[in-house]
Amino acid sequence: MVRFQELLVVQHVEREGPGLLAQVATERDLAVRILRPFAGDPLPDVLRPDQILAVMGGPMGVADLGDPAFPWLEPLVSLLRRALADERPVLGFCLGAQLLAHAAGGGAIPLSVGDPPLPHRELGFGAISFTHTPAEEPLLLDLPASLLVLHWHGDRIQLPPAATLLASSLACPEQLFRIGSRAFGLQCHIEVTAAALERWIVEDASFVRAALGVGGADRIRADAGRWLGPVTPLWRILLHHLLASCAQGGA
Repeated sequence: MVRFQELLVVQHVEREGPGLLAQVATERDLAVRILRPFAGDPLPDVLRPDQILAVMGGPMGVADLGDPAFPWLEPLVSLLRRALADERPVLGFCLGAQLLAHAAGGGAIPLSVGDPPLPHRELGFGAISFTHTPAEEPLLLDLPASLLVLHWHGDRIQLPPAATLLASSLACPEQLFRIGSRAFGLQCHIEVTAAALERWIVEDASFVRAALGVGGADRIRADAGRWLGPVTPLWRILLHHLLASCAQGGA
């Protein structure tokens, strides 16, 4: 069995880093290397056998593929396709999950709710419910049937045929999925630290106002003060399980 030595992180904007994921990776004796293609860091064509790839979130989307403002997105999709073909381990968060789904034959569309459907931005703390039991999906061991997470998106993933859905929220069915045994996508955020969240609130203020109104920032801060401490240990458990599943081809 290959001994994984490095978590290779692709970051799309400065504020959306690996956060808790990097902490958990270090605890698992993985070196963490961050690539910032928006700042000129080149992407590899393929992953080394000892690397786990993590693709983080960002304000761009699958619809921005081909946009000259984001020239790294298409090479990243090519890297993801090669990783899937080679059965290399991949974790995608938010935008990263959308790109992973796209690379596997799915995609992403604007999120809408209601009848008639209206555009929706899912933002703030809210629950996801797991679609499998821990006996069916060992990834979910030691976790409750539903988990409070942070949402921060306005798109919805279209799962490829090869994906297995593992968790949903009321507004967005595709919150956690698996492709094969070593690739996982999370539309939600479980990697965010308190410091990072404050930066998101400040730097993405227009998105917060559009989703939650003028008091949205204070609402998120209040919810973070109440919930971030209690849920972080559960997020860390899931992150440990995700990295273990990537390394072992199953939790």
